[in-house]
Amino acid sequence: MSILSPSAITLAVLVLSCILFVSGRIRSDIVALGSLLALLLTGVLTPAEALSGFSSTVVVMMVGLFVVGAGIFRTGLAKMIGGRILKAGGKNENVLFLLVMLVTSAVGAFVSNTGTVAVMMPIVMSMAADSGISARRYLMPMAFASSMGLFTLISTPPNLVIQDAIVAEGLEPLGFFSFAPVGAVAVIVGVAVLFFLSRLLEPRNAGSKEKGGRKVRTAAEIVKEYNLAHQSFKVSVPDGSSLVGHTLHELRIGAEYDLSVGRIIHRPHKRFSRVTTEEVAGPESVIRAGDTLIMYGTEENASRFVQEKSLGFDRIDLNTEATTVETGYAELYIIPGSHLINHSVADSRFREHYGVNVLGIKRSGEYNMDDIKDARLHSGDALLIQGTWKNITALDDFTDDFVLVGQPGKRMAKVTLDSKAPLAAFIMLAMVVVMVLDVIPSVAAVLLAAVLMVVTGCLRNMEEAYSSINWSSVVLIASMIPMSVAFDKTGITSAISSFLLEGFGDVGPRGLLAIIYFATSLVTMFLSNTATAVLFTPVAMSAAVSMGVSPYPFMFAVAVSASMCFASPFSTPPNALVMSAGEYRFSDYVKVGLPLQLIMGLVMVFVLPLIFPF
Repeated sequence: MSILSPSAITLAVLVLSCILFVSGRIRSDIVALGSLLALLLTGVLTPAEALSGFSSTVVVMMVGLFVVGAGIFRTGLAKMIGGRILKAGGKNENVLFLLVMLVTSAVGAFVSNTGTVAVMMPIVMSMAADSGISARRYLMPMAFASSMGLFTLISTPPNLVIQDAIVAEGLEPLGFFSFAPVGAVAVIVGVAVLFFLSRLLEPRNAGSKEKGGRKVRTAAEIVKEYNLAHQSFKVSVPDGSSLVGHTLHELRIGAEYDLSVGRIIHRPHKRFSRVTTEEVAGPESVIRAGDTLIMYGTEENASRFVQEKSLGFDRIDLNTEATTVETGYAELYIIPGSHLINHSVADSRFREHYGVNVLGIKRSGEYNMDDIKDARLHSGDALLIQGTWKNITALDDFTDDFVLVGQPGKRMAKVTLDSKAPLAAFIMLAMVVVMVLDVIPSVAAVLLAAVLMVVTGCLRNMEEAYSSINWSSVVLIASMIPMSVAFDKTGITSAISSFLLEGFGDVGPRGLLAIIYFATSLVTMFLSNTATAVLFTPVAMSAAVSMGVSPYPFMFAVAVSASMCFASPFSTPPNALVMSAGEYRFSDYVKVGLPLQLIMGLVMVFVLPLIFPF
């Protein structure tokens, strides 16, 4: 028999989980599974109770929505809508800001906020650069706007969490657009506040470079930013060289000299021809006599390689040789949840899997060009890549792992749309209509739409559908739901509710609503918004029932406050995703996000009882 009571065990498991969540040393889904096992093995929960989260309608709907969102992204529908609307803003800085906020919040109403930012970020960066405006003013507000679009039941997981609790209590379920008034208030307040606060994000030297009408960065500008000019060399292979006839794999240039071969320029094969050919270097690339190797590394290593192998040596003029007709450079950002996180550059095998070379890493404003093959990738890292335009363009198909930005010209603004885009739009609209009319249960509508995305070809096959699901998020939420069951079972929920009523009961329903709202908002800075909603929903429900008032404003307070945490870059995936792209510091989130979070809370405490009376 355990020395501790079930309630003490539950609280201990929760506290330890919070500490591990905040530390970030262990994956969040592993921590959640560990807490689930602890409650199961100590007898706090039965096996059926411990596994109840995996059969929850919240979790099943999330799985379906991941697939639906993947279909919307894969067909180019989201980029088509966002790109066309954003172009309406022209080069007017204020109009463009308003459009970015409105379009992002509108897309976020039907698609996950992380997926929304993954699609909108390259569009916003391209258009901001094309308008000669700093993207810093737009990226963070865009991330916040993706969380403000609380117009529908499927906007964010916390919405589904409170719906589940309301149904379990036997109350009238929320409609598909029950959140629309709240979302409208959130967007209005957010746009109004950020319209002024976002100016704090503009770089101090914005007046010189950013306002000068500069277009999208060229490849030369990108590689100069990484200071690649001092680490780029042309090495010529003379006739009779010991390198001739060998593959790069056999030569082991990277292992022995810590140099990377980006591309190989072959001299003309025909006697009177002046046409050269080139290829992106790979392990099986064969060196020929007269080849020119474009190499990257330190000058010291390059000099040693050239001297030992008796090769020719020259520097690269980035103004004329940064790109060719076939090859070039680009940047990509590692997104939260990417399977590449914590893997080294070498283990990620970009060259084998994607046909591109990784030349540099930018992290927290610092550039790393030396010995990057052993560097482990983090969420938000920017990678400088080089390859053929065909392979670079193909990286757009891997939006679950990274977002492609910074390409020369206006390629990002010219999105090639798939013929399935109208079909994906029809499926999405049909799903919404069916959910609004309540023809079939919402979970059935979502699953039906997910299946249709596959069978109609909006997604290539079931493998692609499965790969589009963020299983770590699914496991995290499914594992944390039983925590609320343990809270109810051990009496912790009623105890917290009693404490709130006894300690703050005299403040009235609105005062108690404010306490629950800001307590949820505070905890969300340390836990995921979904986990926080799961924990506070039963507390809010119990407090409302005990006070004898309607639980709806309290339920909405939990969902809204859990979704709108802006004061930390780590509170939501969208916040973290734009951190590196916008070159933000933690202080940027505090000076812009914290005032917004407090103002939003004050407004919601006043507005929620007006929309949903006590």
